[in-house]
Amino acid sequence: MKVKGESISGFMEEVSVDWKGRPCKANKHGGMTAAVFVLGLQAFEMMAIAAVGNNLITYVFNQMHFPLSKSANIVTNFIGTVFLLALVGGFFSDSYLGSFRTMLVFGFVELSGFILLCIQAHLPQLRPPHCDMVSNGDHCEETKGYKALILFLSLYLVALGSGCLKPNIISLGADQFTKEDSKQSKKLSTYFNIAYFAFCIGELVALTLLVWVQSHSGMDVGFGVSAAAMGIGMISLISGTNFYQNKLPRGSIFTPIAQVFVAAVRKRKQICPSNAEMLHVSQSNAPNTPVGVGNLLHTNKFRFLDKACIKTQDGKSESPWRLCTVSQVEQVKIIISVVPIFACTIIFNTILAQLQTFSVQQGSTMNTEIVNGFKIPPATLQSIPYIMLIFVVPLYETLFIPLARKITGNDSGITPLQRVGVGLFVATFSMVSAAVVESKRRVSNSHDDNGTMSIFWIAPQFLIFGISEMFTAVGLLEFFYKQSLEGMQSFLIAMTYCSYSFGFYLSSILVSLVNKITASSSHGGWLSDNDLNKDRLDLFYWMLAALSLINFFNYVFWSAFFYL
Repeated sequence: MKVKGESISGFMEEVSVDWKGRPCKANKHGGMTAAVFVLGLQAFEMMAIAAVGNNLITYVFNQMHFPLSKSANIVTNFIGTVFLLALVGGFFSDSYLGSFRTMLVFGFVELSGFILLCIQAHLPQLRPPHCDMVSNGDHCEETKGYKALILFLSLYLVALGSGCLKPNIISLGADQFTKEDSKQSKKLSTYFNIAYFAFCIGELVALTLLVWVQSHSGMDVGFGVSAAAMGIGMISLISGTNFYQNKLPRGSIFTPIAQVFVAAVRKRKQICPSNAEMLHVSQSNAPNTPVGVGNLLHTNKFRFLDKACIKTQDGKSESPWRLCTVSQVEQVKIIISVVPIFACTIIFNTILAQLQTFSVQQGSTMNTEIVNGFKIPPATLQSIPYIMLIFVVPLYETLFIPLARKITGNDSGITPLQRVGVGLFVATFSMVSAAVVESKRRVSNSHDDNGTMSIFWIAPQFLIFGISEMFTAVGLLEFFYKQSLEGMQSFLIAMTYCSYSFGFYLSSILVSLVNKITASSSHGGWLSDNDLNKDRLDLFYWMLAALSLINFFNYVFWSAFFYL
């Protein structure tokens, strides 16, 4: 999809405003100076929630005494909800509050959740009595009643706050650049890479320092540090108030989309003209068409929707619910076209769910000692790809992109869709590595109950996935942001986070489904025991590897369809 002219807003140029609603000044507002404050929140918020999410299975299993499979589902449902609620944040931002105000409100909601988690972890009366779930799991008291209520209330306050923050962190930072200007477009691409770098820094600190604090000083102290990190992130956001250029909310973002479908249905008996120039292209008769729906070129996709552009009352004004512009219809076509791209990343995030749940438990059954009695917490192993990525991401930005630009002429080096495709293909080998290592681990532990294999044997699956995530996650964010028009940036970015949500929910469904299908009279299924030495996690990983490869070829088809 291409846009005519210099401005994507086409007929009406959108004016960015400062926090008081005054027009922004080019020499004072926006640019990387303003984006840095947003990146500060990105790093510290990620630090806070990653420390909780990546080690949450240990907390709910060992201290809240939920069975292993249920603990894994609690974690995946929590993380899935975080990303699903990104839609709420995107909607409120684009429709009513704007990115900055949305971040202020829900940032403090997330902070309150961290504080409540810390209080429950600190007070023994809010947790079940101490019990060893590994050796005596059948006799341990599972968290119920008001204790479970406090746990889930705190977790979902964090989920609500973090979910509503995530799309707005990206969109507010990206709004500091003009994507239609060639120089600004390059800076925008750089911003997405730096944002991922900030994400990596936050993850790295969380998975090393904060997880170590949780393991050695207690989960209450660990949750307290997460709350402190979130507080610092909010200070960073507020400190940049005078520098931000803000996009004004425009009312319900669903209205213009609904108008297209309603108008097309009303005129379903009309015949689409063979000449696209006969379709309604002027906004003069469509006063309610939102600012930002620019002069998009007509395409032959989804021709039924073109009926919304057919004039039936010559010379008379028609309601926007009966007559839409070509540009308005084309924007709806873009949204429909990106849905399959979005759907193809769900399996990718199902793989991520395994690395944050079963792979952590996998590591706990292995030899975690490094030297002289020093043991590495299993959750810390997830930091390995981020140690690598804090070096790889700058090299990607400074070496690969300039070289690729010379070859392809693309501002981003390679297109966002090409970047996503590379990541989806590489992710398959993460599960292949996980399956091979798990098979060897089971054999090793069958001969030695203490586990003779070093925990670093599972490092390759994290490293491979880290590389794939650098391509897929950043490519998807850049793709969706560049496809969005003014007034819908946060919501479309929120759609990318929904991929994480559906991926984690799919993980929960697959775990339950696999257990039911593989259950027999003598065994409960591949993943039904609290002991991985009795489970068949390796077969589950092989299944995911096969699904990932099939998903890659599905993505190739839909990405090719997008450009038709």
